[in-house]
Amino acid sequence: MKLIIQIPCYNEAVHLPVALKELPRQVDGFDSVEWLIIDDGSTDETAEVAKANGVDHVVSLTKNQGLAKGFQAGIDACIKLGADVIVNTDADNQYNAEDIEKLVEPILKGNADYVIGARPIEEIKHFSFSKKILQKIGSWVVRTTSNTDIPDAPSGFRAISKNTALKLNVFNEYTYTLETIIQAGQKNMAICSVPIRVNRDLRPSKLVKSIPAYIRKSIITIIRIFVVYKPFRFFMTIGTILFALGFVIGLRFLYFYFTAQGQGHIQSVILSGALLAMGFQTMLIAFIADLLSVNRKLLEDLQFRLKKIELKK
Repeated sequence: MKLIIQIPCYNEAVHLPVALKELPRQVDGFDSVEWLIIDDGSTDETAEVAKANGVDHVVSLTKNQGLAKGFQAGIDACIKLGADVIVNTDADNQYNAEDIEKLVEPILKGNADYVIGARPIEEIKHFSFSKKILQKIGSWVVRTTSNTDIPDAPSGFRAISKNTALKLNVFNEYTYTLETIIQAGQKNMAICSVPIRVNRDLRPSKLVKSIPAYIRKSIITIIRIFVVYKPFRFFMTIGTILFALGFVIGLRFLYFYFTAQGQGHIQSVILSGALLAMGFQTMLIAFIADLLSVNRKLLEDLQFRLKKIELKK
């Protein structure tokens, strides 16, 4: 059994040695433990520092592609290197590396395919009030969409089994955290969370450059999640609301018309007709989107089978 611990990095030459110093070289249940970093187009000496501190594998991206792409590149590399379990953690040493054994335990026992480390959010002093609220909202959206019970969906401290890693696809360019949990839930993978500890803050989050930007990107991410993974529900809800509004406005016009007060309400007829048409068309889109969703699932299953065949060669 091989465990590979991966760390996505972008200009982490200063803080990476601190994180690497805490990583284990032996974990119960594994014959070998290797380290891998994803150098996401760093302009400093991240790759050199990693090698000097004992990192076994370096995946170098020529251009900065963001956390989500870096995560996926690392997962693909770990699979090719023969990892049975992959642990993802951060370069800023946010997560307590001693909890890696706790993180991989459900996978080793066969109780889970995907394990998320749940941080004590309320106890983290350097998290602002707005960030804590956004974390709760994001986790709620993920639970609703994925039918899972993950309390800390944005957590990047996670363990992934080999088969689960083969099935994951990251489409979002901002972050992988929410999307991969939803995929796991929709694909009926066994997913759970375990409580983990965090270390002191070494630097400000690179993902959260400002609260307004974080809110904007989080809202876009949440909307995209619903469109991709719950297309029928998303478009049917919008279509139903539009159609209902048009229907109510139409009833209002009919009321005035049959009570001899129809004059001057022609705008209601126009608005009602427009809303009814928009609502009906959106509901049709819901059915088309649902069919496309089925096709996506078939393609993902085909991709999984092809990856399995490639690994056996």
